[in-house]
Amino acid sequence: MQDTSNFVVLGASGGIGYSLCRRLSEAGHRVFVVGRDQEKTQRLGEELGAPWTTCDATDAESVASCIEAAERELGRIDGAAHCVGSLLLKPGHLTSAADWGRTIATNLNSAFYLLRAVIPKMKKSGGSLVFLSSAAARIGLANHEAIAAAKAGVQGLTIAAAATYGPQGIRVNCVAPGLVDTPLANRITSNEQSLKASQSMHVLGRIGRAEDVASAIHWLLDGNQSWVTGQVIGV
Repeated sequence: MQDTSNFVVLGASGGIGYSLCRRLSEAGHRVFVVGRDQEKTQRLGEELGAPWTTCDATDAESVASCIEAAERELGRIDGAAHCVGSLLLKPGHLTSAADWGRTIATNLNSAFYLLRAVIPKMKKSGGSLVFLSSAAARIGLANHEAIAAAKAGVQGLTIAAAATYGPQGIRVNCVAPGLVDTPLANRITSNEQSLKASQSMHVLGRIGRAEDVASAIHWLLDGNQSWVTGQVIGV
């Protein structure tokens, strides 16, 4: 990669994506900001002086169009981050078919659609792709059946794609955070009892911040990590 690289961040209107875009921009990189929430995405794009667009990450054609737009705007794409996700806390027997479908579409399908759209753009010069999974995919947590299954799928996608595209100089990695203080987790973090229970599960005595996860994604996107691929890094 060049000293100044061009990155696409999908899910930029969420807490982690928002933080990642800021980090990349502050490091001197060019960022194409992609989010579902138009107001938040536009505000971030204008704040950073970065191109932006909205996208339905669960729709293959929408993701493909967004990557085409990013390539036109940036000239080349050196890396992409998938910061899309949802949080469904229900036991399996109470999870409806619609719940399941939405969870898989939001977390797993969106990751695959990004991979399929962006890989051809990086085949000539290589690049880096980072997905967002969850600690729930590796640790048995009650009432996490659907989200754990979806995020485990993201991890499987990561290691398979790393093997497939490594010979073309494309690295594929994944970050799997625990509970992070973002709007997505507000149902848990806004409840004092739930928050204390979550904090007690961590040896560091606190839950994560968006910046903690964004830092790890930034590190994996960086071309200096040119010998790191196929990894699922817990944060």
